[in-house]
Amino acid sequence: FLLLPILLLPTIFLLHRIHKDYQAFLALGPGGTPSTPTGYLRICLLRLFTIRDPFEPPSLPLTLLPKTGLLNTSSLPQRHGPRPTVAGIAPQRQMTQKANPAMYETLSHEIQHLVSQNPEALYEGTSCFEKHSTGMFCSSTDTPTSTQQQEVCHAHPSDGSLHLTLHPADVKVVIERGWGQRHPLTRESWWWCYLRTVPTGFVMIYAPRNQEELECVLKIIRAAAWWVSGEEL
Repeated sequence: FLLLPILLLPTIFLLHRIHKDYQAFLALGPGGTPSTPTGYLRICLLRLFTIRDPFEPPSLPLTLLPKTGLLNTSSLPQRHGPRPTVAGIAPQRQMTQKANPAMYETLSHEIQHLVSQNPEALYEGTSCFEKHSTGMFCSSTDTPTSTQQQEVCHAHPSDGSLHLTLHPADVKVVIERGWGQRHPLTRESWWWCYLRTVPTGFVMIYAPRNQEELECVLKIIRAAAWWVSGEEL
């Protein structure tokens, strides 16, 4: 009985923290992980395997060809202002500097336009990663880069951000120019390849805030389409 008061306060504090963390998970909205207690427990487990620094570019494997990506510091300008606040793993969402609905609609239209211009190389479908939003896919399965069902990218209606897969060199440019950050689960450990759920070049691209930023984001999307499909569009 003497231990009961001693254990009660830490237990109440722990339950409060868990409840607060669970509500924060639910606030991220729908995504690849169900918004349920089971889904929350899965995310708690995945936190043990997240990368330390999402702003550190991935390594460039010696056997990787080509060695360079499609982007460079002259073609992709510096993004203005501080980075937005980003939270979550699956889903991962932008909490500040969100795109307004009109900008998201414009972004979605531009992605659809890119698909319509390249019907033999690209098509639209439900995102394999998100399962709640439309993704852009590479039609060919015989490509140099492997992603889930050859998904190139998908945009998030709730904030206007995107997830896409890039060449390691392009990931470096995107991070250095302030346009995005690596996904928390893009570990490069040899043993992680057996458990990996996203490619090592999987990146969150921040939501465009104006037409100028939209053009930059579209450049990044085309770089992702090139890397996944093997064709420059």
